[in-house]
Amino acid sequence: MILFISDLHLSPRSPGATALFLRFLAGRARQAEALYILGDLFEVWVGDDVTDPYHASIIAALRAASDAGLKIHLMHGNRDFALGQAFATAAGASLLPDPYDLALPEWSFVLSHGDALCLDDPEYLAYRAKVRDPAWQQQMLAKPRFVRRLLGRYIRWRSARRKRSQGYVYADLSPAATDDFIRDHGYATFIHGHTHQAATHDHMVDGIHVERWVLADWHEDRGECLVWDGEVLKREAVIFEN
Repeated sequence: MILFISDLHLSPRSPGATALFLRFLAGRARQAEALYILGDLFEVWVGDDVTDPYHASIIAALRAASDAGLKIHLMHGNRDFALGQAFATAAGASLLPDPYDLALPEWSFVLSHGDALCLDDPEYLAYRAKVRDPAWQQQMLAKPRFVRRLLGRYIRWRSARRKRSQGYVYADLSPAATDDFIRDHGYATFIHGHTHQAATHDHMVDGIHVERWVLADWHEDRGECLVWDGEVLKREAVIFEN
């Protein structure tokens, strides 16, 4: 069994979602062989050396699940683009490239955060190109930690301002670019996050039917994981149970 999640946006400002994730790691996730986190695990991350008790608790929970046998794979999102190998080692996780082709004996998937295909949002694409540039990241990570913390606050403020102006509607993936992406990856089932618009889309590409599964974002009282049981994909709610 394999689980897929994304867009948890964990921070001290989201205690409900944090508690939900910690319980998920200690329980449901350990029933699976592997967990794929497809970006934006954290609301913001500005360097593996910027540590505090809150983030240390998340790392410890990931490590405990990994030590218990869960294979954890993590992809960068648009918020936690600076997650590095030091974090992955401490958490017992492996960092994935974006996109990532997951070929299983039963089926083939292509995994992505999804934001690179939001071509109808040029302002966001300009931001993404900057923060994903290795040279820019190297310069950013060389700055003092207090400066990077200020950068994290600015990123949160900028996102909140954009959400207000857009009415909390995220741009969807470009249809033409998505079809090209599916074609380039061998018509594999496409799983991604980023848009916060959980849905299952049917694409006909070169006469081939391909499903695109959009992962849900997590909230203070609920989350969601996508489950592959070796035969089918299905959505499963992650909630507190009394």
